[in-house]
Amino acid sequence: MKSLFSLLLGVFVLCAPAFAQEDSPDALIKKVTDDVLTIVRQDKDIQSGNTKKAIALVEAKVLPHFNFLHMTALAVGRDWREATPEQKKQLSEEFKTLLVRTYSNALTGYKDQTIRYKPTKMQNGDTDVLVRTEIVQSGSKPIALDYSVEKLPDGWKVYDVVVAGVSLVSNYRDTFAQEIRANKIDGLIKMLAAKNKQNEASKS
Repeated sequence: MKSLFSLLLGVFVLCAPAFAQEDSPDALIKKVTDDVLTIVRQDKDIQSGNTKKAIALVEAKVLPHFNFLHMTALAVGRDWREATPEQKKQLSEEFKTLLVRTYSNALTGYKDQTIRYKPTKMQNGDTDVLVRTEIVQSGSKPIALDYSVEKLPDGWKVYDVVVAGVSLVSNYRDTFAQEIRANKIDGLIKMLAAKNKQNEASKS
């Protein structure tokens, strides 16, 4: 399940939304999805495994438009309330780094997937919306890919992603809770930091 989820989750970056100051989150996802796919299709370095270029693309198109603090809070769960402001900051930064590596690796494995957009149920004044899409792959069933987005003062932000029915933040929750029970909040920070260093070393 974990390997399958990693594969499906990796594809998510291919349609990761870089939200602008707009009223319709689904329209923004479609626009930026097309932009990101165009870049990947034309960049032979990314397609051949250039992780640095993939990371640069993720940082430019994705990072500014995700609410990593909210995502980390959901992944940590009830233990988040026990963390100090500094611990929350460290957890969010390490979690962000972990996800960037995961997504960047997926970009280098792009295989001409396309995206199908589903109607979004949204009323005037809504500030929390589910945007539903599907990843279409030749020879395989479509993969459901849903975005939970919230409207903040600086625009729409993603705070969770559900791939084939599996929530990103929920997928990490059990592992995070086990580490916190064993080694407290600082133990989780150290675990994430060690994982990120290991990933960096393996790419070097």
